[in-house]
Amino acid sequence: MSKAARATSPAQAPSAARAGTGLDRTLAALADPCRRQVVDLLRESPRRPGDLAAATRVSFPAMSRHLKTLRASGLVEEERDEFDSRVRIYRLRPQPMAELKKWLQETEALWSRQLEALRDHLRKP
Repeated sequence: MSKAARATSPAQAPSAARAGTGLDRTLAALADPCRRQVVDLLRESPRRPGDLAAATRVSFPAMSRHLKTLRASGLVEEERDEFDSRVRIYRLRPQPMAELKKWLQETEALWSRQLEALRDHLRKP
């Protein structure tokens, strides 16, 4: 099969159509264990980058890169302290997680229906 034929094969079409969606960005951001830990910490309360770096035991520059990825995915938002504009505070945004939860529920429902149909088929005499 030629490279051109492989690039446009039907097997790749669905993922190509979804590329760049919010769900893809959310899953990509959550693929890293450190970023998942940051999300867990932010579930408890909004925090400053330095607090997140200390809690996760990563350097401040590394935390800055993780937060940049989380912001780009839409999972977190940044706000400035009202008294000191140099201080940034990060908090979770609920929308991306709600979209992920909806997708997981739809996927689970699909597989449940498929497994029920298989079970019914196997029970037929």
